Amino acid sequence: MSENDDDLMVRVAWYYYVGGLNQEMTASRLGLTRARVNKMLSEARETGLVSISIDHQRAGTMPLETELERRFGLDFCITTPAFGFTGSDTGSEVRQQIAFRAVGVAAANYLKKLLIEQDQITVGTGWGRTIEQMTLQLGGVRAPHARFISMMGSLTANNAYNPFEVVHSLARRTGGEGFFLPVPFIADSIEDRKVLMSQRSVMRAMEIAHSASVCFISAGELTERSLLRLQGMISKAELESLREAGAIGDTNGIFFDANGQEVSHSLSERTIAVGMAELRKIKVVLLIAGEEKAIAARALLRSGIVNGLIIDGDAAQGLDTIGK
Repeated sequence: MSENDDDLMVRVAWYYYVGGLNQEMTASRLGLTRARVNKMLSEARETGLVSISIDHQRAGTMPLETELERRFGLDFCITTPAFGFTGSDTGSEVRQQIAFRAVGVAAANYLKKLLIEQDQITVGTGWGRTIEQMTLQLGGVRAPHARFISMMGSLTANNAYNPFEVVHSLARRTGGEGFFLPVPFIADSIEDRKVLMSQRSVMRAMEIAHSASVCFISAGELTERSLLRLQGMISKAELESLREAGAIGDTNGIFFDANGQEVSHSLSERTIAVGMAELRKIKVVLLIAGEEKAIAARALLRSGIVNGLIIDGDAAQGLDTIGK
């Protein structure tokens, strides 16, 4: 075969998804093994080469969606079907990846609809693996007049779920414009934050962020397994200090308690992000993937800043039973 791997992957995906050939027929047509075809199809989904669109209203989840809308005063709720995994079904990391992908597909479908309906729209984004999946699953839409803006500074690690990478990916996939805060997520000191916030490029990015008509965020639990700790953004001592202050989760640099209220902590004074007061003026869509996020999700939903919720079915069931 003379094609490089990317070209070959495109042909595999085209024969299988568009042409309707099964894996054996696709392998025979291209002179490949069935195992390699299977691997390429999996990679095509993982990299976003193939995006999936599903009509969630036919998935039988509407009663639960309606209950969550009523309970938390939401404009809308989208839940994916529950997979019903048990501890013996598969590893926790695999279950998390499935949840990330499921919510990513649903969120990408919702964002695609917004981009089609609104020619000129400014979309704010947070960070994290769920939002990364939303960008990977977004496809089949051109929105050259759309603007995408990160609502927080960038991480030090160059990961696909870094705010800068998220914005870049969305702009590239839609043909729109991408903007980001050209500063770190957490400044070294309060004084450094003041200096960084006074920069013209930062003030201009903040103006764009405040003009967003919709913002996609996720919530993280404040544990040793949280991305903030795994990425070394906060120390073990800072994590313990936040917990002592009553914080149980975070979103976009906002540390909140069990009622979704921002806690007073020195770390909050060093984060560079759009604050909770500004988020209240924007349509906020919360993405939740994984049952372990249910407690943080419930707290943030109590804050009153969330207008819409997109959540995987297993987490939704957990969220529905908490506090009952």
